Amino acid sequence: MAPEYAMEGLYSVKSDVFSFGVLLLEIIAGRRNFLGFHPTNHAPTLIGYAWQLWNETKGLELMDPLLKDSCSPNEFLRYIHIGLLCVQEDANKRPTMSSVVLMLKSETSSLSRPEKPAFFTGRSTDHHDQENAHNCSANGLTISN
Repeated sequence: MAPEYAMEGLYSVKSDVFSFGVLLLEIIAGRRNFLGFHPTNHAPTLIGYAWQLWNETKGLELMDPLLKDSCSPNEFLRYIHIGLLCVQEDANKRPTMSSVVLMLKSETSSLSRPEKPAFFTGRSTDHHDQENAHNCSANGLTISN
């Protein structure tokens, strides 16, 4: 969900771009974007993890192993770049969906540098969360006790 909609109830065409960016990152990483997806004390979301790897120039570590034979490293890094452009915190800085389509089609166009994504940090996990993790459903659609 786009941050401007989650926080202020504002919906625009850039909200769809945000959702597409999350979906693109999920597809290329082979992982869902959810809080606590990475097992550290400060559990970032997939978006936060992708941003961290991007800034450390370790973006290829995000690649789903199933993509290794079907996607070149440069193509993969380009998809991360486009995904991060789509999930930028400031909706005005996100590209339009038509621009995203052009970015995906063209291998030669230069891309602007993405800025910090929304929902970057995730949340801190605590002992209580870890204790109750085994009581949650794992159906992939909902999480409930």
